[in-house]
Amino acid sequence: MELTALRKGREAFPIELSISALQLKGQWHVIGIIRDITERKRAEQEQQLMEVQLRQAQKLESIGQLAAGISHEINTPTQFVGDNTQFFKEAVEDMESLIETYQQLLQGIESGADLQAMIQQVKEKEEEIDLAFLREELPRAVDQSLEGVERIAKIVSAMKEFSHPGVVDKVETDINRALQTTLEVSRNEWKYVAEIKMDLADDLPKILCVPDQINQVFLNLIVNAAHAISDTLKESDSSMGVITIATKKLDDAIEVRISDSGTGVPDDIKGRIFDPFFTTKVVGKGTGQGLCIAYTTVAERHGGNLQVDDNPEGGAVFIVTLPLQTEEVEGVTDSTEALSIGQG
Repeated sequence: MELTALRKGREAFPIELSISALQLKGQWHVIGIIRDITERKRAEQEQQLMEVQLRQAQKLESIGQLAAGISHEINTPTQFVGDNTQFFKEAVEDMESLIETYQQLLQGIESGADLQAMIQQVKEKEEEIDLAFLREELPRAVDQSLEGVERIAKIVSAMKEFSHPGVVDKVETDINRALQTTLEVSRNEWKYVAEIKMDLADDLPKILCVPDQINQVFLNLIVNAAHAISDTLKESDSSMGVITIATKKLDDAIEVRISDSGTGVPDDIKGRIFDPFFTTKVVGKGTGQGLCIAYTTVAERHGGNLQVDDNPEGGAVFIVTLPLQTEEVEGVTDSTEALSIGQG
């Protein structure tokens, strides 16, 4: 077990205590071996800090790559909301002029004036502003504008949820929602090359995980799938590929399958694709860190598993398995009582 010890000067430092039993001359004795693990702990902290920095750098790199696509996704609904708003402005001006004509007709009725000319004037004004067209198109423009605003809000909300750095501890997370959020922010990466098929389990329980780390895993796998399909389309007559995302509950875990109809993963490199800096992409397009970080996040940070297999329909399928319950670390990591050890 790991404990905290005190030197003579009351300086605290970490130790590892190993206890075993030994029988000598018919009597049982306890043997305790204490090791100073200060250097090991320092090295572990430095490694953890480097891993955190690497994950954050990879996350920022992903957000940077997605920024252009996200701005395009926001720009499209913004444009037709702007166009519709201009249409509303012109329509309001036309309707105001028509209302003035109606008011003149009303005043003529009240004063008993000759209405024939006024009625003709109203008809001419209705034709001038194309009242029938306005009555048909204005409700459509309103619906389109509301849909555009909703689309913008959805993109911004997904991006905020995806990139939020606040949670560093494991919290209960809806994996189906995490996948939908990641699809939303990566939409521009896949919408031109692939159709998305979803098969999400309705009974999928929430699991304990670090949300932004798991989102990053899903993002890496979805973007890689889109790139693999893009490479395949260059060599075929097909216009679109397919990315299938499926979730299901296992006995003690949940499983996420991200399949693509891309180039697949050759057998001779399946054992290497999770290695640091290994990439099959051209220089400048891949750093070889995405799948490595994904594997480390799933396997080491969350006690799960990430593996690749052949997609029966062609391409590859990446299988993420995450445990329903995280195992507690055995042993003592923090002790309220410290051992006092001399300097000697």
